[in-house]
Amino acid sequence: MGEPLRVIFMGSDEIGVPLLDWLSGGAGDLARVAAVVTGPDRPSGRGQAVRPNGIKALATARGLSILQPEQLDASTLAALAAVRPDVVLVMAFGHILREGFIALPRIGTLNLHASLLPRYRGASPVQAAVASGDRETGLTLMRIVRELDAGPIGGCERVAISPLDTAGDVERRLAAAAVPLLARSLPLAARGELAFRDQEGARASYCRRLEKSDGVLDFSAGADALAARVNGLHPWPSVWVAVDGTPIKLGLADAVDGGHASPPGAVVGSDAHGLLVATGSRTLRLRRLQRPGGRMLDAPEFLRGFPVRAGALLPSLPMPALVSDRPFRR
Repeated sequence: MGEPLRVIFMGSDEIGVPLLDWLSGGAGDLARVAAVVTGPDRPSGRGQAVRPNGIKALATARGLSILQPEQLDASTLAALAAVRPDVVLVMAFGHILREGFIALPRIGTLNLHASLLPRYRGASPVQAAVASGDRETGLTLMRIVRELDAGPIGGCERVAISPLDTAGDVERRLAAAAVPLLARSLPLAARGELAFRDQEGARASYCRRLEKSDGVLDFSAGADALAARVNGLHPWPSVWVAVDGTPIKLGLADAVDGGHASPPGAVVGSDAHGLLVATGSRTLRLRRLQRPGGRMLDAPEFLRGFPVRAGALLPSLPMPALVSDRPFRR
């Protein structure tokens, strides 16, 4: 092995923290982080205090060079060119890279996308996979091209999804999966031996940036689809239902056997694990709930403090599509 690869890491989301941690501390002689590019500090949390994201916090603790541009302009490009990178690694960065940035490194600009491409190109692949009821997803290493998430694939790391996984659970496993994927891919890239294959564009599906208005349920749908949507939209934007006029946030759900004469959306009782609701097929069990100003609680504890009567009707709302076979219009 020759000199360590000079790496620019570009990322703004917590999913990239384990990879940056490894690149800057555990990659040994394989890589050296020459610069980190991340989003500006933003207000966050209940108090809306301005604070750094997790990427900047780690980079600061490691003494790394940090850039936080609002826009990727000519001055940013010049600053990164001065680093003379061998490779640029992008993970949940939030900016579309122009050609000048893509062409900057000697080896290439590589993106880690949180799906098994070409499935779920776009902004919310983890939520899309869980909300669609998939039992497997993964992390894909690809070359960046101008078309959205359409570049050739250099490798992937598969991750299982269980029926009781939320998007938050799966995202944490995908974050960890970046390390073994890069540990085996970067040495090949350094030697010019990392093989890339074109994506099968005809098999592509697309997801979009999520909004709070996506967090609704249409109880005429089946319980399996409704549970997947609850879990896929947790922790954000989260699904909310109105219980006798009170907005209740849902944190976890599953489907159980058994139908009811009650109309879809009617509460039919509870069991040891959750609140039971009639749907278009099977029964939806709401396992974790949160009332305004409270904490997310397991259903038995929630129901002790907020009883929900059998027969209460949870209103249905149309559920916007999260996935399409063509790009969503901006």
